[in-house]
Amino acid sequence: MTDVYLASRSPRRRELLKQIGVKFETLMLRLAAPRGADVDEAQHAGESAADYVERVARAKAEVGAQALALRSMLAKPVLAADTVVIVDGEVLGKPADPQQAAAFLRRLSARTHEVRTAVAVALGSGSARRILQATSVSRVTFGALTESQIKQYCASGEPYDKAGGYAIQGLAAVFVERLEGSYSGVMGLPLFETARLLRAVGVPVL
Repeated sequence: MTDVYLASRSPRRRELLKQIGVKFETLMLRLAAPRGADVDEAQHAGESAADYVERVARAKAEVGAQALALRSMLAKPVLAADTVVIVDGEVLGKPADPQQAAAFLRRLSARTHEVRTAVAVALGSGSARRILQATSVSRVTFGALTESQIKQYCASGEPYDKAGGYAIQGLAAVFVERLEGSYSGVMGLPLFETARLLRAVGVPVL
């Protein structure tokens, strides 16, 4: 039996939920045309990275909860998350092409950046809906990257659906000199915070 709906297309988040034994069903939200995306994932003018990631995670959870009623699905908590990589106060999103991926990696080389993952859980409907939220903040330090490493990594195809253009659980693990914070948070779903939120809404977690 499903305990929670996961409002995310991310295979990493699915893997992490499976890791802690949560029974879930994936709830797909619209990304684009013809009717437009369900959630506005663009950073607004003047919006800080911290506010941005929390707004998007909350919106995903809320839209997911609304979708349950529209689709006549069984009412269960909806879990959503969003991750951003931040350098010099700027959010590095998912690179669109090899050139942008390489540019991101050059910015991350030989320095420390911040990774924020916001998690939200929505439960209930209408005025009775509750949304619980938590944010994991980690600091990741890369060693100095050579142009050869950057080129090889971009050619691997790994950077293109990842915030900041890298996957800590993949080939990019060899770039990470130090991590302060949550490994699973950098992957995209901080398990400590996620488990605490799920327990708060009655979902069984170890």
